[in-house]
Amino acid sequence: MSISKNITVLGSGIMGHGIAQVSAMAGYNVILRDIDLILLNKALDKIKWSLSKLAEKNKITQIESETIFKRITPEINLEKSLAGTDFIVEAVPEDLEIKRKLYAEVDRFADEEAIYASNTSTLPITEMAALTKRPDKFIGLHFFNPPQLMRLVEVIPGRETRPETTKSVLDFVKQLGKESVLCKKDVVGFIVNRIFIPLVHEAAYFLDRDGVTMTQLDSAVKYKMGYPMGIFELADYTGLDVIYKATLEMYARDKKVINPHPRIKQLVDCRYFGKKTGRGFYEYSSNSYERINLTSEEAEKYNPIGLVATAANNAAWLISNNVCTKADLDKALNLGMGLKTDLFETVKQFGVKNVLTKLNEMSAKYGPRYEPNPHIGTYEDK
Repeated sequence: MSISKNITVLGSGIMGHGIAQVSAMAGYNVILRDIDLILLNKALDKIKWSLSKLAEKNKITQIESETIFKRITPEINLEKSLAGTDFIVEAVPEDLEIKRKLYAEVDRFADEEAIYASNTSTLPITEMAALTKRPDKFIGLHFFNPPQLMRLVEVIPGRETRPETTKSVLDFVKQLGKESVLCKKDVVGFIVNRIFIPLVHEAAYFLDRDGVTMTQLDSAVKYKMGYPMGIFELADYTGLDVIYKATLEMYARDKKVINPHPRIKQLVDCRYFGKKTGRGFYEYSSNSYERINLTSEEAEKYNPIGLVATAANNAAWLISNNVCTKADLDKALNLGMGLKTDLFETVKQFGVKNVLTKLNEMSAKYGPRYEPNPHIGTYEDK
């Protein structure tokens, strides 16, 4: 089935109101539902502010801004919010119990043919779909933060999701002007977080193992691995609370994919969540555009081959297990993490044999989780 121009977004937080805005900008009529009018009014104020900024930058006209805003209708009553909609995007907190209660109510009120998409970043789609009476019409739709600016959307079918459901949602993402990547299997972390979240923990372990400073490691990540910023800096910008929550969900379901470093929990316990709290791995002033001073000179003091190897091993697993194509992997890491160089091109720069040797060394020293995936060997050294 195709998705009409009437959709419902459940949850008006950062992701919910962002999804509502980009949907309205694409011409959809959106009902934005939350449990509290105060929350909804805050969300509408943020949408209005965002649209005004786009108008100031001449990305849209003032008239277009007003027209877009009028397409979004706030609603508290769940039954009313679902009337006449054939596409529902759930963007409530990443708590399975909250989602369980909501899904039961949605099943009562939503049209039987309505497609149900969850904006989860880590929770298994098949697990959530089983909480509904419509697992064949349930799918993962992972927007990246903030949805107004980030072009990437991961589309994740569950085990029972019908192909027609997947096609309809891929078409919807295209209508939004976004770039989709298809995560063909419902695996822990999907595509981007399967690479990113374990890498944050591994970077913390390399601080311990190699006696390197944070700025030396981060500078190497930026200048030698093609990242837009250091891995610790990127973690601070993402939010260590978000990373810790994702870590718990991923580790609970697959202990092989991630090796949690205690430092992340320690920082979260102290409420050092990163940029938004003024302290995470680094400390920050109130300047919202503040960046850590990373230099090419500092980068020369550290060889990040262990991080290259870890990222490549997880990426190789995704490709060899037919979770995604290499093209979608490259697109996801470019748009979702800002990588300037395709990951396996970086592997070639460091040397495929060197990367495999590093993985074998780490496997012997730290355990079988580092055993190299055979797919890496298909990228021969020049």
